[in-house]
Amino acid sequence: MEKYHVLVVEDDNEIANAIKIYLENQGYDVYVGNDGLEGLEIIEKETIHLAIVDIMMPRMDGLTMVSKLREKYDFPVIFLSAKSEDIDKIMGLNLGGDDYVTKPFVPMELMARVRSHLRRYGRYLDATAPKESDHVYICGGLELNVDTKTVSVDGKNVKVTPIEFKILELLMKNAGKVFSADDIYERVWNEEAINSETVMVHVRNLREKIEINPKKPQYLKVVWGVGYKIDKTIGGNMKNKNRLLKILLFSVLIIASLVTYLSYGVKEKMTSTKLDFDNNRSRITEILTSKSILLDMKIQRRKGNL
Repeated sequence: MEKYHVLVVEDDNEIANAIKIYLENQGYDVYVGNDGLEGLEIIEKETIHLAIVDIMMPRMDGLTMVSKLREKYDFPVIFLSAKSEDIDKIMGLNLGGDDYVTKPFVPMELMARVRSHLRRYGRYLDATAPKESDHVYICGGLELNVDTKTVSVDGKNVKVTPIEFKILELLMKNAGKVFSADDIYERVWNEEAINSETVMVHVRNLREKIEINPKKPQYLKVVWGVGYKIDKTIGGNMKNKNRLLKILLFSVLIIASLVTYLSYGVKEKMTSTKLDFDNNRSRITEILTSKSILLDMKIQRRKGNL
């Protein structure tokens, strides 16, 4: 594995530089951003393996930044925050954080957490990295294995003809690239295209086999007037929908937790006020009594009785 790249997003330059020094001493390549917007810009330009993100920042806070990066990226995120309440930690973890470190923190503890998360993430990258010897092409739930000549959708094998397999192999090897019917014919049949309608028939049959709804295909799409392609963004789109659904669910849970927490706080405050009143009843009574006596004396003076 090449050097790990760590992103530090922190608006306090002293803290950011201190963390950067510690990380570089551990052998990591470090990128620094001063707010969420800068952090997202760096992520788009560089390969990041782990991010350390402060929560309270100008322009874009850490929670917003992480919820946005989770739409496309899976690398671990460690939140830094001066907030130590459980509800803040729960919110950070539910919005996509993998760990939460409260300021002030011990630098070596933060380094230990970084190593731990990168070790796990490194194993994940190794396990999911495509191996050339496997000759497996994956797009979302669609998988094609060149060695075993098999096609599966969402883990279920799909029977295809040899010609259909070759067409699908061509498109999946070049996911996102558009091939005209003539291009497909010449590459699959290895002869000059004469009748492209044959290709259209095979494509239609493929859609019937690999698409949930052939009329609204997710994988094998037509670019009108040009040709056919495998949509390489389908996996990312499905992940994004799942992540957004999770974020929505977590948000509902957070709101419910906040309502419960606030309700408990109000109840506790009312109870505390009642206890304070009970404990200081005699003093309160004494104050009110003295005020009443003074008021009565003023009234008597006005009447001329005093």
